[in-house]
Amino acid sequence: MSRTLVLDLDGTLVDSVPDLAAALNRLMAQRLLSPFSRAEVAAMVGDGVAALVDRAFAARASTPDAAALAAFLADYGANAARETRAFPGVEPGLRELTARGWRLAVCTNKPAAPACALLAALVLDGFFAAIGAGDSFSTRKPDPAHLLATIAAAGGTAERAVMAGDHRNDVIAAAGAGVPCIFAGWGYGAPEMAAGAVAVAGSFAELIALAEGLVKQ
Repeated sequence: MSRTLVLDLDGTLVDSVPDLAAALNRLMAQRLLSPFSRAEVAAMVGDGVAALVDRAFAARASTPDAAALAAFLADYGANAARETRAFPGVEPGLRELTARGWRLAVCTNKPAAPACALLAALVLDGFFAAIGAGDSFSTRKPDPAHLLATIAAAGGTAERAVMAGDHRNDVIAAAGAGVPCIFAGWGYGAPEMAAGAVAVAGSFAELIALAEGLVKQ
C-alpha cells in the first residue's frame, strides 16, 4: 500500500493571507467597518471561511449580516490567486514526494471551489489524489472523520498516512485518526498549537525528511 501524505492548504502549502485579507477588507469597507492587517487576518485563519467572517465582525464589535458570507465567498473566489503563492520549497517538494512514491492529498477547511481553483491557478492541483475540503464531507477538521475521509478518497490508509499542517485543528484531527502529525513551523499557527504533533518542521524539505522517517517505503 502506498504511503499517503495529507497536507493542510492555507499556511502549509500556500501563503493565502494576502488575498484573504484583501477580500475581507473589501467586505469590511462595504459595511463601513475598519480594515485588518495581514497579521490580524493570519491569526483568524484555520477554521473555515464562515469562522473567518464571524471573527472579523466580532473584532469590530459587529455581527455579519445575512449576505456577508456569500459576498465574501464570491469576492474571494474570484480573486483567490492574485497574490497567493506557494511557500518556498513546496512545488519541488511535491515533485520529490511523488517521485518517492507518496500519494498526496489536501485536507482543508476552505470550501472546495476556492481550494481547487487556487491549486489549479498555482499549477499544484496535478499533484493531489484527493482534495478533502471544508464542504466535501459531513465533517471537517478538527473532526478526525474529515482526515480519514480524505485519506480514503486518496486511496490510502490511516496506518500508512502522515498529516502535516500549521493549525491546532490539524494536530487534533490527526490524533483522533491515529495518524502522526508534523507541524508546519513556517505557517500561521502559534508555536503552542504544535502541542501533540510528533515533530515541528522548519521547512518543506525538513517535512519530507520527517515524513520519510515516520512511514517507511
